[in-house]
Amino acid sequence: MMLANETMTAVNDGIRLIQNPEGLTFGTDALLLAAFVRRAPAASAAEFGSGSGIVSLLLAARGKVGRILAVEVQEYYADLTKRNAELNGMAHRIEARCADIREMKEQFDVIYSNPPYMRTAGQRNRDEGKYAARHEVNGGLRDFCFSAARNLKYGGRFYCVCRPDRAVDLIAAMREAAVEPKRMVFVSPTAAHPPCLMLVEGKRGGKPSCRVLPTLFLQREDGRPTEEAEQMGRTGDWPDRE
Repeated sequence: MMLANETMTAVNDGIRLIQNPEGLTFGTDALLLAAFVRRAPAASAAEFGSGSGIVSLLLAARGKVGRILAVEVQEYYADLTKRNAELNGMAHRIEARCADIREMKEQFDVIYSNPPYMRTAGQRNRDEGKYAARHEVNGGLRDFCFSAARNLKYGGRFYCVCRPDRAVDLIAAMREAAVEPKRMVFVSPTAAHPPCLMLVEGKRGGKPSCRVLPTLFLQREDGRPTEEAEQMGRTGDWPDRE
């Protein structure tokens, strides 16, 4: 069931996504995070901050993890995740829950997140839900890292997408929370642009040693997708240049 102002969008893997154009919408960061998560088909997984539910939908459609708990603090987006799971026949794989990740204490093999990584300063967005999804209103990077540590089994994996200007904050928070960064990559629009996103995989209780993967460039100079970006779109996995 769609509400007023909502639209339907066809995305990768045959997924139909209900969105609110005035609020939080599907973007490249979701595709990148879903590709960056390693395949672990039997793993229990949780998404911290599910928004529309697109990352969980992609992972479920690709069979990359087992059952998923999609956690979202905003009631509207938690309900949107639930409706999108039902729409795509994945309600048996994805459970949507409206909750604050800072108050959770459960155990998962994998946690992934596209957290709010903008500080609460400057002009507010007209849509309060979108503002809260992108700004540290209901918890910052440190909160997400510490909650991941608390809710991961020992040896469990935490995946996060973030902006490069918050790289130090994210890495420092992960190490402080005993979720050791093990794999990291930067993403740039083209070879002529600086990185616009970064992704990090951490391991709860892991030993110090982080592998930095080759930068992923999304487009060639003529605007066509790079070979690596096309490969990621086809397979749903990170390009095999590791």
